[in-house]
Amino acid sequence: MIVGSHHDILIPSLDGFRASSRRFKGLRLIHTHLGSEELTTDDLTDLALLRLDLVCAVAAGADGLPELAHTAHLIPENPEGRYWLLLDPKRPAELDLDFTVFIAALEGEFAKRQTTRKVEAADRAVLVRVETRSLADGEASIAELRELCGTAGVEVFDAVIQRRSEVDPRYLIGKGKLSDLVIRAMQMDANLLIFDHELTAAQIRSIADSTEMKVIDRTQVILDIFAKRAHSREGKIQVELAQLKYRLPRLTQQDAGLSRLTGGIGGTGPGETKLEVDRRRLRTRMHHLEKDLKTIEKARGQRRGRLNRAGLPVVSLVGYTNAGKSTLLNALTQSDVFTEDRLFATLDPKSSRLRFPRDTEAVITDTVGFIRELPKELVAAFRATLDELQEADVLLHVIDAGNPAFEAQIAAVEKILQDLNLIGKPTLRVFNKMDRVADRMLIETLCRRFDAAAISALDPATLPPLMERLETLIQLKIPSRENNTL
Repeated sequence: MIVGSHHDILIPSLDGFRASSRRFKGLRLIHTHLGSEELTTDDLTDLALLRLDLVCAVAAGADGLPELAHTAHLIPENPEGRYWLLLDPKRPAELDLDFTVFIAALEGEFAKRQTTRKVEAADRAVLVRVETRSLADGEASIAELRELCGTAGVEVFDAVIQRRSEVDPRYLIGKGKLSDLVIRAMQMDANLLIFDHELTAAQIRSIADSTEMKVIDRTQVILDIFAKRAHSREGKIQVELAQLKYRLPRLTQQDAGLSRLTGGIGGTGPGETKLEVDRRRLRTRMHHLEKDLKTIEKARGQRRGRLNRAGLPVVSLVGYTNAGKSTLLNALTQSDVFTEDRLFATLDPKSSRLRFPRDTEAVITDTVGFIRELPKELVAAFRATLDELQEADVLLHVIDAGNPAFEAQIAAVEKILQDLNLIGKPTLRVFNKMDRVADRMLIETLCRRFDAAAISALDPATLPPLMERLETLIQLKIPSRENNTL
């Protein structure tokens, strides 16, 4: 029983009631409207966000006696895209609905629609982005997030982009859109909201409390991918350090909503009673990992010194993730580096000897792929690995010619290179995957515009011009380093 004012009521916390993405809350909201008002937007928002079984507003006449009862309930996924059904208004005495049977049948209908998807993934997500610029930018970013989710093993059910002049500081999106998201997720049996932004702890808590869903951001998705794909000892240390740096400022005294914060995909949140102990442990672990990285960096420096004494020039492959760097390394050196048509297939640096047509040699290294807005925690943790690029004599910037957003990817890579003070390094751009571009004139135009070579790493016949340009660049740009000649 709740007593409100003449214009609203305050619903208390419902944490003690059941919460499930597949079931309703087990509560009906029956309240009065002091007037002949029908169900309001606030009523329907409460129905969605609180996942109520039903909402009913009984209008009161001027004499205070009840008039019509206006009722609504949520409905399963449907072609019309409707979220709720408004029942015909009736006088309270005429309400003859067998509610127990009705709600059991409705939940069964939800479950039936959900099982038709036949999805085995534990994490079933709706992607969310707030766009303050053009919708085209938002669509390209969401498409990339969808790829990241595929790499992370998350099934994406839907994606939502909201155009706003500025993001909401608490929820990022509008409260009405958040309400729609909750119903949409319930209709589809999605259990995860992934925001294409970096969220603060307060934002995650607010969204999770309002939706009763697990909420993560783009940075967490990338960190989870790195955690799954790092194989070397150094890579694992770097990823764990990045995860801890992300986690530390978000480790707060938690309520039920924030317990969904730090687990990432398939994980769980930290305990809520040992906040200071957890913080101290995180800092101690971070210090230990940083010491291990310094030891590994020292050993790498010794190897680099031996390489310099051998007189071999170093060529480093850089580029956007999934541009084909590892495939190109294999093609140029007949190596067997793992490749896959997914984002961040390579995390651990690989090096091989490259022999040019004129019997000169170089060392070519593969590095982790870059991405737009690469999380700062990853940049910091991988700093030692990225600093290896400082020792490179030439950078080979591999570009996916078949990607419609290749220019934005070039800009993202060059932004990171600028942050690493590598813009002045001799660089050769390479348009890879030319076989995916039907218009050969377009490829030639791009090569002239960007002073680049065009290849398909899967077609050895396209590689000789690149090898010739690379060898010439090394000889012209590095007169001080003597090449080994067999």
